[in-house]
Amino acid sequence: MNLDEAQRQQVAAWIAAGAKLSEIQNRLLTEFGQKLTYMEVRFLVDDLKLTPKDPEPPKVVAPPAEAAKPVAANKLSPEPVPAIGNVSVSVDQITKPGAMISGAVKFSDGQIADWYLDQTGRLGVVPKQAGYKPSAADVQDFQLALQQEVAKLGF
Repeated sequence: MNLDEAQRQQVAAWIAAGAKLSEIQNRLLTEFGQKLTYMEVRFLVDDLKLTPKDPEPPKVVAPPAEAAKPVAANKLSPEPVPAIGNVSVSVDQITKPGAMISGAVKFSDGQIADWYLDQTGRLGVVPKQAGYKPSAADVQDFQLALQQEVAKLGF
């Protein structure tokens, strides 16, 4: 790696312009007649205390306003199961970790909770609002709706 000062400055300029190490390797051969291995080019760049630039990430184009509407993409059925009483149940298309089946429930007072059945068959309900407890009637309606939905899925 016998490069004079002008050649070293040229390598620094290539790095500043965003050239990759393989491009520098090719340019050293074509422009200076220096045949270096990729590793030697890495050492040269390191010796010159240069850092190659990372490529710019592609720019994300915003989707049209029509496509920005929220969609229940992770649900099996696009609409919640018809309500029993005033409680509706939906099932996740992708089950939460540690559960056999999971989903969401909307109670008669508008409160929403996630639910799951674990491998031992225990039912768990996690309300979105901390400390929320549904009414006894809502719990009964939820259990009936869940039982119907689970039966449809063959559990």
